[in-house]
Amino acid sequence: MASYNRVVLLGNLTADPELRYTAGKKAVVDVGVAINERYKRDGEYVEEVSFLDVTFFGRTAEVASEFLSKGAPALIEGRLKQERWEKDGQRRSRVKVIADRLTLIGPRQADDNEEAVAAGAAEF
Repeated sequence: MASYNRVVLLGNLTADPELRYTAGKKAVVDVGVAINERYKRDGEYVEEVSFLDVTFFGRTAEVASEFLSKGAPALIEGRLKQERWEKDGQRRSRVKVIADRLTLIGPRQADDNEEAVAAGAAEF
């Protein structure tokens, strides 16, 4: 039976990305993303927030750590991955997003790089 695992998120980072490297020297960033959903229930608007863990690898991880910060909006594309483990005799699991594409949304902060000042979306 065929299956398709693809997710697209537009949300805001819940913390500053922290870049680290694997033993094989591959860049990795783990970060949380908040996704706001607003809908009407019984004539009143209700706002609901979902928090998802996202992992970036390689050049995308380096770009995320360089250009994103807490609260920054980002369009993230990737796939869902379920992790399973056992802790204190109890089975645990969580679903996270393995990102393979990142689109920066809006203006970026200027450090010493004029390209970083350009407004608009940049895709990595």
